[in-house]
Amino acid sequence: MFCPKCKSEYRLGFTSCTDCNVDLVPKLPSEEAEFVKYQQVLATHNAADICFIKSILDGEKIDYFFKGELFNQLEPPVQPAILMVRQDQVDTTNDILKDLNLTFLISNPKIGYEENPET
Repeated sequence: MFCPKCKSEYRLGFTSCTDCNVDLVPKLPSEEAEFVKYQQVLATHNAADICFIKSILDGEKIDYFFKGELFNQLEPPVQPAILMVRQDQVDTTNDILKDLNLTFLISNPKIGYEENPET
């Protein structure tokens, strides 16, 4: 049994959620995944910069990923890692990162990266 409000699971025999005071349901409805657009913010070949940026963005609860993050496993490293940030958080991310003295940022993040407008 599940609470439709807080999604807590209960053992058989319970009929209402003790926290929400709503009737339990035998199965939670499936949730449709929200489509989220991401935008590239910067590119780098420096693994230390990637780790530093991740720690900052994690602390600020920014949704991001590095496309091509494992570039350093290739010899020679051909393409940089591209920081992709949730589109509605790009301005916040730029404000956070603007004063950092990062080592090997690439001024044109589209180097080696062909953007696909479908994604």
